[in-house]
Formats: sequence, C-alpha cells, structure tokens
Amino acid sequence: MTVTTCVFDAYGTLFDVAAAARAAAAEPGRARLAACWQALAEDWRIKQLSYSWLRAVAGDHTDFWQVTQDALDWSLEKHALDGDAALRDRLLALYRDLEAYPEVPALLAALKARGLATAILSNGSPGMLGDAVASAGIGDVLDDCLSVESVGVFKPARAVYDLVGQRFGTRPEEVLFVSSNGWDAAAAAAYGFVTLWVNRRGEPVDRLPGQPRHVLSDLSGVPDLGVF
Repeated sequence: MTVTTCVFDAYGTLFDVAAAARAAAAEPGRARLAACWQALAEDWRIKQLSYSWLRAVAGDHTDFWQVTQDALDWSLEKHALDGDAALRDRLLALYRDLEAYPEVPALLAALKARGLATAILSNGSPGMLGDAVASAGIGDVLDDCLSVESVGVFKPARAVYDLVGQRFGTRPEEVLFVSSNGWDAAAAAAYGFVTLWVNRRGEPVDRLPGQPRHVLSDLSGVPDLGVF
C-alpha cells in the first residue's frame, strides 16, 4: 500500500537538541559552559528521555516542558553549574527555539509538493512544538503537530501512535514514520508504520521487537525511499 502521510518525531529528528547548549556556550561570559557543553547536552537529552519513560511506566504523567526542566536541572548540578540561574533561564529559552537541521525545510517542502500529508508526532507539549515550528519557519509545510498531551502518556505507548490514524484516517501501512530515536523507530515499526530511522550517529540497531525498514544518516534522502 502506498504511503500517503509522513510523520516526523520532533526533537533530534527535525530539531537539533544540542543547539541550545551549543549556542549558549558560544556567548560571552560562558567559559564554564563552553568547557563542558557537549557533555551537558548529552546528559540533558538522556535524562529527558529517561524521565519520560519512567513517568510513562509509573503512570505519573507531566508535560514534556516540565520533564525538560527537570532533566536540565539534573545536568546542571552534575556539571557544577546549578548555581547559575541566568544560565538555566538562557538554556531553556534557547530550547524553545531550537534550530532545525539544515535539510528540514527543503525536505518538507518536497513532500508537500508531492501531495503528501506531513505532521509531527512528539512527546513535546503543544506550546513547545509551536515555538520550535515557528522559529524554524516550517509551519506552512506541516499539516499538524500531534502532541502526546492529548493522551497523557509518552512514547512509545501505542496510544500515541494511534493519534496519527485518528487525525488522518490512515492505516498504519499508509504512514511513513521518521525518527532519529532508535527505540521510537522500533516501536513505530512494531505498531505497523513504515519506518525510517535517521541514524545520525552511526549507532547499532536497537534489539527490540520492531525493526526500522529504512535507515539513513540524515533526512535528505527521504523523498528517494521509493515508498510514495
């Protein structure tokens, strides 16, 4: 069955989650952050994901903005930067306006030109997603931004993937789901989506029940997958 709808994870897939720490580290007076920004960005992301999974399992949901703040606070303390309230505020402000990867605008425009529906499906809260989409200037090439907040549980819960069919009236096999998170691509594949794992870091495939059908190092090759 031909794919009619392309759905993208947001953070790490369309938006560069390291951009906030990288940008802050380049600002004047940020020497301490400049010395550790890469490690801090990595810790921030790992904790952000870990907290989302743990809350999903525990049934203790909160929105992704709170999870993002909690993960940052842990990371700042680990790197002995937790006393710098101005830095915390700056990192959070930058996270609301994360940079999109360079290939994203042209990719989405190409898919829309083919008549495909395009959307985001993300753990992000609606406000976070709205800010990032507006900052990247890609709102006109997206049909919707679907947030887990409408079901009150984080990925990889099946109820999250259900949102796509509910919104677009599609069967799973009519959807190309794209994520840079190996676990997300695996869960989406097990759900029944045609999946693409954007393996930006050259990592092994996760040992999970689902396996991504396609693997690319960035998003530029999406229009050439042969699934449309």
